[in-house]
Amino acid sequence: MADNNSSPLSVAVLGTGIMGAAMARNLARAGLDVRVWNRTRARAEPLAADGARVMDTPAQAVDGAAVVLTMLLDGDAVLAAMRQAAPSLAAGTLWIQASTVGTEGFAPLARLADEHRLRFVDAPVLGTKEPAERGELTILAAGPQDVRERAGQVFDVIGSRTQWVGEDAASGAASRLKLVVNTWVLTVISGTGEVLGLAEGLGVDPRAFLSAVSGGALDLPYLRLKSETILSGNYAPSFTVSAARKDTRLITEAAREAGVRVDLAAAAAERFRRAAEQGHGEEDASAAYFASFED
Repeated sequence: MADNNSSPLSVAVLGTGIMGAAMARNLARAGLDVRVWNRTRARAEPLAADGARVMDTPAQAVDGAAVVLTMLLDGDAVLAAMRQAAPSLAAGTLWIQASTVGTEGFAPLARLADEHRLRFVDAPVLGTKEPAERGELTILAAGPQDVRERAGQVFDVIGSRTQWVGEDAASGAASRLKLVVNTWVLTVISGTGEVLGLAEGLGVDPRAFLSAVSGGALDLPYLRLKSETILSGNYAPSFTVSAARKDTRLITEAAREAGVRVDLAAAAAERFRRAAEQGHGEEDASAAYFASFED
């Protein structure tokens, strides 16, 4: 953060969904000059109470900002917002691209950054709603050394750890790593729902399963977290079924391009599809549990 002898860093946050809102709120509370934009303005307006300025257009949000942080659903949404912002983007502005966009979605974003002479950092994040609200995300970042101090003023607020994976943001190294990590995340979510669904079908107490693996090599915190969501029936979203479905699509597309078979990701995609069609699309991704059963 800027010291007392300088103006606070100005940051435009484009996208104030579950993750973007938490990031913007933490940045504003940390004393940065934060402007926010969201396609549905009503979702951004609560951030005004935390000191953020709510703007009507991406161009208004980025006008004069030193940093632009994009946190939108997919590559198409990011590209559309940044094209709208283009008239107000000054050369040298730092663009931190934190959305999960996949390999195909990433390329046009890197080209747009080059066309407008922006300093570009590929920086998808690991974490869901609660870590985002606590400022404890893990940032997977790629970008040149000379922008890392400026980027760090944002990363130090929104995250607890930054893993730099290269200096060439345009290589997409961080976005590719995010797809690999998300493959594991979505496998665990899907597997948890399938295991608990089978337990119900066989008349097995699901807590007996959790007790059987407790403390051993088969146990892990994320299994516990998603199991509790299912057992409590509280599907308030930290990462939605719809977002998980989108990410499995990005994973399978990237794998196909690379000549790699990802059978588990394809199976997870089918479970998320069924859950969405059952009406669970905006619930937590663990609601893919319901895909274990017929309507």
